[in-house]
Amino acid sequence: MTQVIVIGAGIGGLTAGALLAKRGFDVHVFEQAAVPGGCASTFKRRGFTFDVGATQVAGLEPGGIHHRIFTELGVELPAATHCDPACAVFLPGETEPIQVWRDPERWQTERRRQFPGSDRFWQILQLLFDVSWRFQSRDPVLPPRNVWDLGQLMQAVRPDTLFTAPFALMTVGDLLNILGLAHDTRLKTFLDLQLKLYSQVGADETALLYAATALGVSQAPQGLFHLEGSMQRLSDRLTEALIQHGGQLHLRHIVKEIHHAEGQVKSILLYNRRTQEYQTIAADHVVGNITTHNLVEMLEPEIATQPAPQPLLAPASLLNFGQYRQRVEQIPEPSGAFVVYLGVTQAAIPEHCPPHLQFLYDPAGPIGENNSLFVSVSRPGDGRAPEGQATVIASSFVEPRSWFGLASADYQARKQQYMEAAIAHLAQYFHLTPDTILHQEAATPRTFAHYTDRKYGYVGGVSQRLSTFGPFGFGTRTPLQNFWLVGDSTHPGEGTAGVSYSALMAVRQIEHWERS
Repeated sequence: MTQVIVIGAGIGGLTAGALLAKRGFDVHVFEQAAVPGGCASTFKRRGFTFDVGATQVAGLEPGGIHHRIFTELGVELPAATHCDPACAVFLPGETEPIQVWRDPERWQTERRRQFPGSDRFWQILQLLFDVSWRFQSRDPVLPPRNVWDLGQLMQAVRPDTLFTAPFALMTVGDLLNILGLAHDTRLKTFLDLQLKLYSQVGADETALLYAATALGVSQAPQGLFHLEGSMQRLSDRLTEALIQHGGQLHLRHIVKEIHHAEGQVKSILLYNRRTQEYQTIAADHVVGNITTHNLVEMLEPEIATQPAPQPLLAPASLLNFGQYRQRVEQIPEPSGAFVVYLGVTQAAIPEHCPPHLQFLYDPAGPIGENNSLFVSVSRPGDGRAPEGQATVIASSFVEPRSWFGLASADYQARKQQYMEAAIAHLAQYFHLTPDTILHQEAATPRTFAHYTDRKYGYVGGVSQRLSTFGPFGFGTRTPLQNFWLVGDSTHPGEGTAGVSYSALMAVRQIEHWERS
């Protein structure tokens, strides 16, 4: 039986492992943490259950990626409710939010009221979304790295796909300029805020085709979902499927090195955190649910100078690992996150509070580069808090490296400063007092690096600029012929739905490899 090792039990790794096990492969998933889920896992404090990073899910609707995968695996989808509105966005100095409704007509009415004169912009985005969504549902392989990949890509193309061609090299900012909306400061601010959640960059840099999907997935018949219990339910279901189909999950195991010869992986060096023992394990294929930065560090040092076989259609930057490593080093640095976790009494939550909110504060302060907070609030009875209580999770992007190398006292002081500033900002909307706050703690890039083993605690993967989006991004194929990369560094990007698409793509490529 073909042996596959999966590095990392995030959603991408668990999805790949479960699908491969279902399709007859001998699968072992190794996870360095004590629980699966990665950035979509949870932790508990004083009766509260906090989602570590991801707080909402796309792709649970019929035909959605999670629905398709769970159907194949034969396990039930976790219970969930629609996020409606998907987000309530508060711009500086405003007390009335912009409500991103799930109902398309209601959202259109909201847009016209909030951003008069922007109809053509949103109409174009909707057309691009519709075409791109149909294209992605046909499982294209992006970016293509050999003839088979190209064939799968071409099979997904339809005449309507050509409609997107003139927009493929445009950013959102380019479209705003063409439509004469570049000086609409309020619209631009809203788009910058929303896009940074998904692409890590604002409208001027985000690839238009990516933005159309990111901004359009909130509306019916798609939508964003709030899981009952916690985000851990998603990884629990995938773990169940992995084991049900004969795969194995090994927690507290760290893959230290990837051993290779003649352009192929031969084995991995594994460290057992429980026994503190090392072990070398052979593999026919290795799937890495890791970042590109972690990948190049896990390879043996000499690989940077060793050429790998040159796959047809691979751009020059991917012909060998020296060039691959150089490209990784040259991409703009991914973001880190500062997150505040609050356990509060229900009295702290305003009446009719949406499940997700976004705040932009003015003037600028210490919270993040764009001085904004994305906030997720539990719902009564959803399993995240005891009766009469709730969780509030607030996050902001930060420059990650600045949190490393600090002396312990300086690190703790900075962490406390950020947490106090975040709570002060949140208190402008929530009723936060010493009586209503029952628990508080914070996470920094150092926290994420410790618990997820992602270099510098990077979150959200590679930013979705034109140079790293879709056909120009990092593929699931790497210069090592039997090493496959899944997760938010690959197409189509971050989020549980995005990493699941990458996992399905890698599984199909491995199956084809074994048949050919």
